[in-house]
Amino acid sequence: MFQQRIRAIIPVLLFSVACSEAPVAKKKAPEKPPEPISARHAFQNMFAAARTWAPDAQVVQLQSYPIADVKEKDGLYGAWVASFASPSRMKLKTWSYSVVEAGGNFHKGVFAGHEESFSGTRGQAKPFLAAALRIDSDEAFQTASKKATDYMAKHPDMRISYLLELTPRFPDPAWRIMWGESVSSSTYSVFVDATTGLFLTTVR
Repeated sequence: MFQQRIRAIIPVLLFSVACSEAPVAKKKAPEKPPEPISARHAFQNMFAAARTWAPDAQVVQLQSYPIADVKEKDGLYGAWVASFASPSRMKLKTWSYSVVEAGGNFHKGVFAGHEESFSGTRGQAKPFLAAALRIDSDEAFQTASKKATDYMAKHPDMRISYLLELTPRFPDPAWRIMWGESVSSSTYSVFVDATTGLFLTTVR
């Protein structure tokens, strides 16, 4: 009788021990590499900060910036920089938005830059309302790439940069999609209306 009871208890004890063992720790999945983002994604975050700085903040300039650890592609970049003006304060201030912590003034997320006096224009660029930015950088790239098929085929590895401004050249803010690092060094550019998405012109 006693042996029968022991035999009945043993499986229960073994089951309890098995259940009480610590679960095997799962291996942590490797972190995904940082992905580039569109201008609008970054802009929305920077504009929110700018409105805190000045409720009447307007856009003066928005441009792409390369980040070493983030590969840009088709209108998506690792970092963007925007300049905003406050007509009431007569000041201009910049913000950056980066997907990673980087060198210089680039930090992950929104980071405020310097503030300076503003007389109404910056070069040829003048302020415009954020609502005028309806076409994102990746959409602008799609339009530009259709006009630059031959040039892209001849220069497949050339960096493509992005600059958004409102200048006397066009009635709406326009994206300048540039093959090269900057306006001065670019050998080919396509302008796309940032409000309508229409192709505007090509500059060599």
